[in-house]
Amino acid sequence: MKKNGIVNSDISSVLSYMRHTDLICISDLGLPCPDNVNTIDISLKFGVPSFVDVLKEVINDMKVESIILAEEIKSNNADVHNEILSIFGKDVSVQYISHSDFKKKTSNCKAIIRTGENTPYSNIIIKSACIF
Repeated sequence: MKKNGIVNSDISSVLSYMRHTDLICISDLGLPCPDNVNTIDISLKFGVPSFVDVLKEVINDMKVESIILAEEIKSNNADVHNEILSIFGKDVSVQYISHSDFKKKTSNCKAIIRTGENTPYSNIIIKSACIF
């Protein structure tokens, strides 16, 4: 059995195959998932697991170069937005795009991890950095 890190085999597998500049998305319950993208649905019920809890675990297992958020998160979900910014600090660049463009960009992701989060615009696209 795996001793450390993410024990969800689907998430662990995707992370192990990610390379520099690859993208992965962590989403709330409502984000549409393109048919061509691996969707890992770990939602259990409203709010479980939370977006922030999943985000923290995923970034413990990968090096992050930058993140992409929907512009709408700033005015429609300030709590989650502020938490994201505090998690990444100033070491990671943040790009804001429209929610419509965000949904289109998910088609370039290696996977979308669907959480139980039920607050608006709790979605992030993470670009992986090189580990050496």
